[in-house]
Parts: sequence; C-alpha cells; structure tokens
Amino acid sequence: MRFVNPKPVFNQVLCSIGLSLAMLWFYQGLIPKILFQSPAEITIWQNMGFELAFAKTLVGFSGGCEMLWGVCFLKWNRSILLHGLNIMGLAGLLLLIVLTAPLQLTAAFNPVVMNIAMLMLSVVAIQLIWQEQA
Repeated sequence: MRFVNPKPVFNQVLCSIGLSLAMLWFYQGLIPKILFQSPAEITIWQNMGFELAFAKTLVGFSGGCEMLWGVCFLKWNRSILLHGLNIMGLAGLLLLIVLTAPLQLTAAFNPVVMNIAMLMLSVVAIQLIWQEQA
C-alpha cells in the first residue's frame, strides 16, 4: 500500500488561504474605506459618536489598518496566532455592526456573509496547521 505525503497539499491549501485573506483584507481596506469611503462605513463611526469629518478620517485609517492586516497573511499565513486574532477580530467586527448598524445585516452582500466566510478560512487554516504539526 502506498501512502501519499499530505505536506504538499497542506502547503498549497495554506498558501491559497493566506493569499485569499490577504486579497480580501486589502480590498476591504482600499475600495470601501480609502478610495470610495462608503456611506455605510462612515455611518458606523458616526453611530459611535464621531462627527462627520473625523468619521471620514477614521474610515480611511481603518482602511489602512485592514490593508496592513492583509499583508500579514502574505508573510505569516502559518501563524495560529494570526488566524486566531483574525477569527476574534471578524467576530468582533460583526458584533460591532449588530450594535451600531443592524440594518446592514439585511442588505445583499452583507457583513455576515463576508465575515463568516473569512473567519472560516482561518478556522480551516488552523486545523491544517495543527494537522501538519501532528
């Protein structure tokens, strides 16, 4: 009986997950926060008590942070800590939307879809890393 070494498969899948998360975070930071400043993003900050001008600044800043976070997945895609923080952060961001802008949860392509999909990519990555280390 011939056994196949799963390591190359793990490597490919982990690289795909890291690249996917990097691209998604980069897009989420650049398009709706920096280039086009989505009104929904601005509203979230305003609902937390910030004036319009400062809310726009915070949207841009958060976009930059998201882009940097995406870069982390290119560099450290095998980090259980990074994926764990991603899971907690995405769950926290989803809770923030529930509390500050619950109507966004009823729109097409809403945060529930994106956050859970990205969160699950990190769950799968952690499972693969653990399996690889076993």
